[in-house]
Amino acid sequence: MNFEIKIITVPFGWLLKFLYDLTSSYGLAILIFAAIVQLILLPITAKSKKSMMKMSRLTPRIQEIQRRYANDQQKQNEAIQQLQKEEGASMGCGGCLWGLVPMLLLLPLLQVVRQPIVYMLGESSEIAGQIVTLIKEADPGLFSSNPYYDQVVAAQAIPQFAEQIKAAIPGIRADTLAGIDFEFLKINLGAIPDFNVFRWSAWDWAHIGLFLIPLISVGQQVVSMLLSQKMNDSVITDDKGLEDKETAKKSQTNQANKVMLWMMPLMSLWIGFTVPAGLSLYWLAGGILRTVEDVALTKRYRRIYDAEDAERLKKHLAEEAAEAEKERIRAEKRAANPDGITENTSKKKLQKQQQRSEEAARAAAKKEYDARKGIIEEEPAGQRPMSGISDRPYCKGRAYNPDRYGADTTED
Repeated sequence: MNFEIKIITVPFGWLLKFLYDLTSSYGLAILIFAAIVQLILLPITAKSKKSMMKMSRLTPRIQEIQRRYANDQQKQNEAIQQLQKEEGASMGCGGCLWGLVPMLLLLPLLQVVRQPIVYMLGESSEIAGQIVTLIKEADPGLFSSNPYYDQVVAAQAIPQFAEQIKAAIPGIRADTLAGIDFEFLKINLGAIPDFNVFRWSAWDWAHIGLFLIPLISVGQQVVSMLLSQKMNDSVITDDKGLEDKETAKKSQTNQANKVMLWMMPLMSLWIGFTVPAGLSLYWLAGGILRTVEDVALTKRYRRIYDAEDAERLKKHLAEEAAEAEKERIRAEKRAANPDGITENTSKKKLQKQQQRSEEAARAAAKKEYDARKGIIEEEPAGQRPMSGISDRPYCKGRAYNPDRYGADTTED
């Protein structure tokens, strides 16, 4: 076994033995051990849950990016990554990977469960091998054809062969000679559940309870996945802050959860019927605790996101009210001017019109004054309007000819 695994298995074995001595029950030790592991992993679980919920809330915006850059995969990925970075969401499947940590811990724990003489009783691999060999020689019928779990069988039988072991291995500790009692609620947690119930020689609680542990674990996984999916979908909201059920159904997270809905129960079933019941009990207890944590964390983060949704909805309603007010004013103007006639309200043109009016008024007053005084003033030829229209002095027209009415210079 490599050094990296021992860094985890040795503390696991010490903790499980401490809990076993404390409770005098292997089953209770497993349950408390599962609770401690989940408590230690709580910050990781919280981070994973927050990341997954954040990604779920970004689903409508991600789908909009996918529609916008449907023909450019590179721009699509860049835009999605930028959005995730701005919102502080997990990149890729970061949240899912954190969620796999409890499963990864099964590997070192399996080593502890299958080698209790080494990790719980603290004996070396050599002494453990001697104990197994001695008990096998004394009663080979105790062991199965699979030597992988020989230490589990031997650890239970040590008290029966304590004298032989003490004689064969001088100086062995009394704690080791006490062995380990794997019985919990009259179920042998050191045994591997048998999926083929028809091979049972007796239909007693020991066999039935052993068979039910992995089945209950599967049921717990199904309930947990359905509950988690429902809670994650509830945080997907549109730009108004309202729940968007249609988008939730089409989200990538939802599709991934459907795959996990099959994978996790099948994995629990496989674990339950291939390893000692003690490890299956740990997986079941951890699953129940993870479900409770999931519900609690969802409620916690949901309160935060509900406040954000309330602000978004409030802002949207204010924008709708402002737009409705603008439309009301436009409707009033349309009712007052049904023909759509509008006046030129350009500031410069209004000033120019005012200037012309003032100049025309001054010219009219001067003309009237000159007429009263008998003053007749002819305008110089160069200043007369070409068209004869004072308001349009440069209106020539297409047929304009300055010599049209001049002297006829054509000789007969």
